[in-house]
Amino acid sequence: MRASLLQIAVDEGESVESRRVRAASLVREQTGADLVVLPELWTTGAFSYELFGIEAEPLEGPTYEAMAKAASDAGVWLHAGSIPERDPEGPLYNTSLIFAPSGELAAAYRKIHRFGFDKGEAVLMGAGNELVTVRLPATTLGVATCYDLRFPELFRGLVDAGAETLVVSAGWPERRRAHWTLLAQARAVENQAFVLACGTSGTHAGVPQAGHSIVVDPWGEVLAEAGPGEEVLTVEFDPARVAATREQFPALKDRVLRAL
Repeated sequence: MRASLLQIAVDEGESVESRRVRAASLVREQTGADLVVLPELWTTGAFSYELFGIEAEPLEGPTYEAMAKAASDAGVWLHAGSIPERDPEGPLYNTSLIFAPSGELAAAYRKIHRFGFDKGEAVLMGAGNELVTVRLPATTLGVATCYDLRFPELFRGLVDAGAETLVVSAGWPERRRAHWTLLAQARAVENQAFVLACGTSGTHAGVPQAGHSIVVDPWGEVLAEAGPGEEVLTVEFDPARVAATREQFPALKDRVLRAL
């Protein structure tokens, strides 16, 4: 299976529409990939809180339309990162969109764990309450977003739902990059799954982004890692290794404590 992680640079000097067009073009260039992944809130920047309300869009808004067309043009499964979604009957949500190669929406995931403690996303957006998996021909994706990476019980839930490849889109800050790498490897090892973690580069709202998108195998080995700048990280991996690893080292069968 071939995956391309699009580590988009999010800088304040570029308009949202310009970045949307540029991201769609990058997706179209990935013809031949099985899966393409974009970062979290790449239209606005994950720390540009003042833009959430201004640039929020309905689920089937301009980003949806652009990404659906790009997925169809390239013939790829597309995790289009996340957008600030405006629910007409509720709050804003940090919502990820996953498209099939036909351009049809396969799933949408509203981020469960909101970052910011008593400010930012934590107070400006509502929390999702549903785990999301997506069945691809070769693997089942489990979908998570940024701060979710710090909560292992979410990933256990995704594994229980059949996930074999865990996809994390993020806007992770440079000052905590060591945690990004450590947690991606930990989630891979403890769940015996592939982890594909795609972050932004650049700086928004004065917060330098970590970049360093990463792909980790079920043993915790790093298969590929991007640098700090805008980059397309492409990797080939064998999804069958998940079942082989879980059979060879059946730690998941020894679980005792489960969510109540």
